[in-house]
Amino acid sequence: MDLHLNGKVALVTGGSRGIGHAIAARLSTEGCRVGICGRDPDTLTEATAGLGRAESDVVGVIADVTRPGEVERFVDAAAEALGGVDLLVANVGGTVGGGLLDSTPEDWAQTFELNTGHAVRAIRTAVPHMQMNGGGAVVIVSSISASKPSPRAQYGAAKAAENYLASAFARELGPLDIRVNAVSPGSVLFPGGGWERYSRRHPNEFDEFVQRDFPARRLGTVDEVADVVTFLLSERASWVNGATIAVDGAQGRPSASGY
Repeated sequence: MDLHLNGKVALVTGGSRGIGHAIAARLSTEGCRVGICGRDPDTLTEATAGLGRAESDVVGVIADVTRPGEVERFVDAAAEALGGVDLLVANVGGTVGGGLLDSTPEDWAQTFELNTGHAVRAIRTAVPHMQMNGGGAVVIVSSISASKPSPRAQYGAAKAAENYLASAFARELGPLDIRVNAVSPGSVLFPGGGWERYSRRHPNEFDEFVQRDFPARRLGTVDEVADVVTFLLSERASWVNGATIAVDGAQGRPSASGY
């Protein structure tokens, strides 16, 4: 199936590893010019080299999206280098602090900024570039934790807010011919990721988790998430707007422990 993405400019926040890098790689294979950002210079250099495109078709920007002005700088710099923005993936996410009684107001504020705040700022900065190109598409990478409770409620609450952003911004930006959707991945296993580390530290608990909460008896892969994101960004999904798509293999609980 031709997704009609050849020549499009696609930006991915946190595209230097994990799900973000898989998305960037998938978009690159579809013919997109790709911009990614990350905090570690060495990881970013390796990631851009791994996209396998001509140097003029890939740009990597060192940026910490939790710092004021950084995600805006990434979007504008990548747009200048690549010739605008057609597609945006707000992929960066994570959590700060422990449970309710072990977390601080600052932990909650940082978690919301890392997830929801960065997505808002990335989209706001990208929209004028998309308007100059006649429209575009956005995907926010959320999580099944937005709707399935697990420890560290600040993370799930921030992801639920991202799902709301997709539906609200779809209505607001639709007249500009800009679509906005969210994907909610389940637990994804990849080298160097959190679930790989957990499986090494707690092999019995990990095996129990897989057997208990996954009908397919395995975790997801980054490529399975990347394929859905790429489709949603494409013209083949032209009538999908404001949606939140679960990519979780019918997973039950999001956490191996608790609840």
